[in-house]
This record gives sequence, structure tokens and C-alpha cells, in this order.
Amino acid sequence: MLSEAYRDDVFTSVDNEAPTAERYRSFAEVEARGMSATYEAWALGLTADPGTIALVDELPSAKRQPNLVFSAARFQGAQLGPYSVFRDWLHAHWVEVRATAETHATQTNEAARCALHVPALAGIDGPIALLEVGTSAGLCLYPDRYSYRYPGHPQLDPADGPSAVVLDCVTAGAVPVPDSLPEVVWRAGIDLNPLDVTRPGDLAWLDALVWPEHDDRRARLRAAAAIAAAEPPRIVDGDLNARLAALAAEAPADATLVVFHTVVLMYLDEAGRERFVETVRALPGHWLSVEPRTVLSGIRVREDVANDSTDLVLALDGVQLAWAQPHGRALTWVGNP
Repeated sequence: MLSEAYRDDVFTSVDNEAPTAERYRSFAEVEARGMSATYEAWALGLTADPGTIALVDELPSAKRQPNLVFSAARFQGAQLGPYSVFRDWLHAHWVEVRATAETHATQTNEAARCALHVPALAGIDGPIALLEVGTSAGLCLYPDRYSYRYPGHPQLDPADGPSAVVLDCVTAGAVPVPDSLPEVVWRAGIDLNPLDVTRPGDLAWLDALVWPEHDDRRARLRAAAAIAAAEPPRIVDGDLNARLAALAAEAPADATLVVFHTVVLMYLDEAGRERFVETVRALPGHWLSVEPRTVLSGIRVREDVANDSTDLVLALDGVQLAWAQPHGRALTWVGNP
């Protein structure tokens, strides 16, 4: 069984049924290299350590993914350092780490992805009602509360002044950077396991999901969480296909509904994706998607536009607008298809 795993600039296929040593070597060489020296070292060390592999193999196959195991360890107190120190700590605390991995999921909530959404939202008549599927803690439901820096444009700030969260996004092509942020009057989300940033344990888990060396993302997470905590969004738990239509019906009638998602549909099977697309297309308003090109096969992509190897397609109502970097760091507008 194949699942999609991503690093900052490329998506790779990971075989959940492959031997653990093979999975961790692939993670080290393809995903962690150049992104996290700590995770690269830990993953490579584990591949040659039968005793630790035996521990990881106690987990269900889907729960053996390196990012989940390492995040669970850091959540339980593992300190950064060489693999030998990590190994000894992991063996001493495996019961706690295993329990965390079994009850948690990798649901990184990167607020910087709003920098991808803002240019697309700029062309939609407001006020806007935002509904995010796969929302995690809902940090991407606040595009109007963050500040943005796009090259060649003045800093874009909320109506009440600069935000504690400032998002930088490199652009290429004619990105329609707006002069003002969208007016959002309603925000809601759906998630199988919603997180609440007002709960210390949930916030600590989101922190543990940020890779060790990514201090800028960690600081951004804390600042964005403070904004969300001051005005918590409405988040319902459950399957997105089961809850979408009913939650969408709660949106204010005088606002334009925008249903959006970023790197979520890849976790559904083909039938689930088709059901979602059918449902979202039947709703009033607009559909904003940021997914790997292979996930929504009905969206035609601009192969003639250089995309710096990213496979993420930003589309509005099923039409590609741009190539997008997974964590919101870059956006390449493709123009009129």
C-alpha cells in the first residue's frame, strides 16, 4: 500500500509495507537530507539497529512512519543529539512513545500556507465564509489576521495593523497580490482528530511535529496559535465527506462560501476523493485546493510553466492557478490556462 509523504519541495511515494529499515533509509536520504540533520542521523542510525527496529515493528504498519515516531519521542521528552543517545533514551521510554504514536497522527498545521491562499482569495467577492477540511487546529483559517511579504509589494497587513505572524512567500509569474486582505466573517473546519490550541497537550503535539532545526516555523506556530486561541474557530470532528454539506449549510447566507484544503485529499482513497469532489462542486461558493498533481486528476496542469520540482497544484474551482510549495514558501502563477 502506497501513501504520499512530503518534504518541503517534493513529494515521494513511501511503501507502508516495506521493511522498517528500508522505510527509514528512504526517509533519511529523500526527505530529511538537507531539511533536518537530526532526523537524517536518527533515521540512518535506526536502519542499522535491529533492536530498535524490533521496537518500531511493534507498531501497526501505518504508525511506523519516521516522522510520527520521532515526533512522538520528542513529545515525550527526547532531546536532540547523536543517534546513540537517542537510541538509549528511546529504549528507556518506549512504552510512552509507543502509546503516543498509536494515539496521535502527523497533522502539521502550517499557518504559512495562507500565503498561498491569499492571492486566490483576492479574486473572490466578499465577505468570505471559510471552511477548511482537514483543518487540524484551524491555523489556516486566519488569512486575514496574518501579515505577508511578497517580493516587489509592500507588506500586506490586517486592517488593524501588522500581525505578530509575518509570512514570506517568494513568487514567480504574475501573482495577483492584493492591496488588502479578504474580509472573513465566518470560519469553520473539519478534522478526524481536531486539535485545540488552548489545550497545552495539543499545542505541544503541534510543536513536536515541527522538525528540530525549523525554529522559524516553531516561532510562527506559537504566534499563530495565540491568534487562534483569542477567537477559536468552529471545528467539528469526523469524516470530511460525512460532515461537509451540513457544516457548509451553517455559513452565513450573505457571505461567499470558500471550501479549501491543503495536502489533505491524498489521504483518501479514490472513491473518497470522487465523493468529495462531487459534494464540493454542488455547494454554493468556491472550492480552493492545494494538492499533489496526482491526487486530483481532473485538474489540467501547466507543464510548460517551470515549477521548481513541486508537485502541488493550487486550483480554484478545479482550474489550476499556480504551482505551490508545501509550506507556503513559494508560489508560481501559471496565468490563463
